[in-house]
Amino acid sequence: MKSLIVEKNGTLAVRDIAKPVYGEYQALVKMVSCGICRGTDLKLIHGEFKGFDTYPAALGHEGVGRVVEKGPLARHLNVGDLVLLPFLEGMTDDVHSGWGAFSEYAVVADSKSLLEDGKGPGAPEFSEAYYAQQVLPADFDIVAAPMIVTFREVLGACKRFNFRPNASVVVFGAGPVGLTFIQFAKLLGMGPVIAAVTSDAKIEEALQAGADYAFNSKKRDLTAEVRNVCKDGVDFSVDAVGKNEIINQSMELIAPYGHICIYGISTETNMRLDWSKAPYNWHLDFNQWPSKLDESESHRQIMNWIECGVLKPETFVSKVYSFDKILEAFEMISQNSGLKKTVITFE
Repeated sequence: MKSLIVEKNGTLAVRDIAKPVYGEYQALVKMVSCGICRGTDLKLIHGEFKGFDTYPAALGHEGVGRVVEKGPLARHLNVGDLVLLPFLEGMTDDVHSGWGAFSEYAVVADSKSLLEDGKGPGAPEFSEAYYAQQVLPADFDIVAAPMIVTFREVLGACKRFNFRPNASVVVFGAGPVGLTFIQFAKLLGMGPVIAAVTSDAKIEEALQAGADYAFNSKKRDLTAEVRNVCKDGVDFSVDAVGKNEIINQSMELIAPYGHICIYGISTETNMRLDWSKAPYNWHLDFNQWPSKLDESESHRQIMNWIECGVLKPETFVSKVYSFDKILEAFEMISQNSGLKKTVITFE
């Protein structure tokens, strides 16, 4: 099969590698689509993903595919099922897994059957990631489907950050993740919801996502604008970008006992914190590695919002490329940070 591979020096290429082997509780999946994640894929390419040093690596984690074969004990999976989060396990042809969903085939597991047979957490056959490999409606839009991965990750983070109704929040960033935080804050009853962006074009996108206010921090005094809306400061500040300076910037924005919430992954793992302008009591919360169990527990709420029409995944997608144009897609992504989600399709 063909797979998108990154070398240690950041070189990208589509290579032929062996199809993955699946176990008795697993299924082979033919990929139909996968979203490009600026937070994971690009950092793997640039060698900036903390703790990852196994190259060459097969990229892609926001994948969707259809089951084409299954093991004899995968009782809750059927051929033809549309499933979320297929990936490559271990190593294939000296290529390591960078989750590997930009491949023609990948693997999912049947967590329900594993749990029924007493082979859950702690068993050698089990991985927490299996919880999040869930079946979608058969007719779900394959272009929009990868956004469900982002939605579940963000909703899990919202719960970890203890978002609550009527709490005020400022969200830094209006890419796919930032826009998701903005919309979910609104759906969870928070407010005012304030967006901090770096271009006028993003102001309109943030307002459409549900922000009550949106400010271009390159043109406006963000502290003054936020304090004008929330005199005593906001209850939550969210970094959906991955820039360390947002932490210090947030010190001036939060209310007493406010939370500075870090979701974006910075390429720098240290900085000097200056809390001279912060209140005496405040919280710094990091949630940068979404729990797959949290994702699975957020799945029903996400699907309910989609079914009710209050969450429309297709509105988060700005570019679609076929797999044979994937190198072109990554080149475009590297040059344009103002995009929403870019999706690769295999059909």
